[in-house]
This record gives sequence, C-alpha cells and structure tokens, in this order.
Amino acid sequence: MKPLDGTVALVTGASSGIGEATAFTLAASGAKVTLVARRGDRLNALVSKIETAGGTALALEADVTDEKRGRDVIDKTVAEFGRLDVLVNNAGLMLLGPVGDADPSEWKRMIDLNLLALVNLSRAALPHLIAAAEKDPRRVADIVNISSTAGRVARNGVAVYSATKFAVGAFSESLRQELTKQHVRVSIVEPGRTATELAEHNKPEILAMIRANFKMDDPLQAEDIADAVHYVVTRPRHVAVNEMLVRPTEQQY
Repeated sequence: MKPLDGTVALVTGASSGIGEATAFTLAASGAKVTLVARRGDRLNALVSKIETAGGTALALEADVTDEKRGRDVIDKTVAEFGRLDVLVNNAGLMLLGPVGDADPSEWKRMIDLNLLALVNLSRAALPHLIAAAEKDPRRVADIVNISSTAGRVARNGVAVYSATKFAVGAFSESLRQELTKQHVRVSIVEPGRTATELAEHNKPEILAMIRANFKMDDPLQAEDIADAVHYVVTRPRHVAVNEMLVRPTEQQY
C-alpha cells in the first residue's frame, strides 16, 4: 500500500518546475491529483506521464488569480474524485528590481498570484479538507504553501516579492492555529535557489543580475522540493511539519 492511497491532492502551478514535480511525486505515492495551471498543453502532457506510471490525474486549465476559477477547480476536483485531502499552493511569480524603477502593475500581478490566489484557494478548499480529515484513510488533511527564503530575509531589489512571501508565512501560521483541532495541517516549504523557470519572467537586465547574484554550481532541483512536500504530507496524523526551509548546500542566505 502506498502512503497516499485513497487520497486526493490539488497542485497549482503544475505545468512546470516545482508544481510539476510535486504533482508527479504525490501521484506516484498513490494520490489522485488535480493539476492546475494556465498552460493546458503541458498539463495534458503531465497527465499522460502520470497515467503511464500507473497514477490518476485530472488537468484543469485555469488562472487562479480569478477567484471564481479558483473555486471552480476545487469544486471540479471534488466532483471528479469525491474528496480533497491535500492542497499545494505552488503557483507563483517573481518579478524583481528596485522599487524606484518598478512598474506597479508587476507588484499587483505578484500580490494577486502569490498571496490573494493562495488565500482564496485555501478558503475554498477548507470545507473539503475538514471533511477529509474526519474520514479514512488518513483522518488528517494538509495545506502546503510554497514560500521562499525571500519570505525569511528581505534583500535589496526583492521588496514586493519578499513582501508577498512574508505575508504567506503570516497567513499560514494564523490559519494553522485556526485549524489545529480539526486536524487540517498548514505548512510552508521555503526553497532556496532552485533550477526552475521562475526567474525567466524578469526583464533581461534583471535576469542577468539574478544569474550573477545567485550563481552556484549545484542549485536545488524541482524534485528536491517535491520530496520535501511529500515528506510533509506523509507524516503520521499526530505530526505536523509546519515549516521546512530547504537551501542548496552552497547557498549562504
């Protein structure tokens, strides 16, 4: 028997990077997984990969910054699979640069995705997670929010991105306290430098700065963070891993 047999997970930002790796890992561990992102072609490819490996997955193309679409993906997951045990809020955007030179529309995009979508999805999922925590096979449910080392240490040029990730930490801790008696665990996983597409949305000059400042021979891989998420959600019912900081060995801060 696999650790997540009989459970259902939903992963946002599942079309690449940490989200893709996490969805595949949870499916391999027995969960039926809903894959949510804007790039439907990539989601469909991941469904095929999961099914080929013997798992079950559902692709839902959606922009989760639309609150209604966020509710829809929760509702469709429960309609298709009958329950929801794990929500992984992974979708995120990192647009860096000095505040004085910034385009405020970039701030709004980050706040809408990194924070508000996460808050709204968590709220929409709560009734289903609480219900799952009252049932077999695990009698516990999980929200895992993917944060960042930028949610622990604010640095020059990272102001609003850090602000969103600090806010994710505060929201997660408050929600954790709210849900402890209902056995819905709330955790944050904070990756350091990870080899994903996250930085690629920046302007060329900012991207060059990121590559220079965070250059290292052996960054984390998406699968390393997927492994961390898997560890969090497969703990026994009485064990809650509320925060996991994962840095490459070479990263100093």
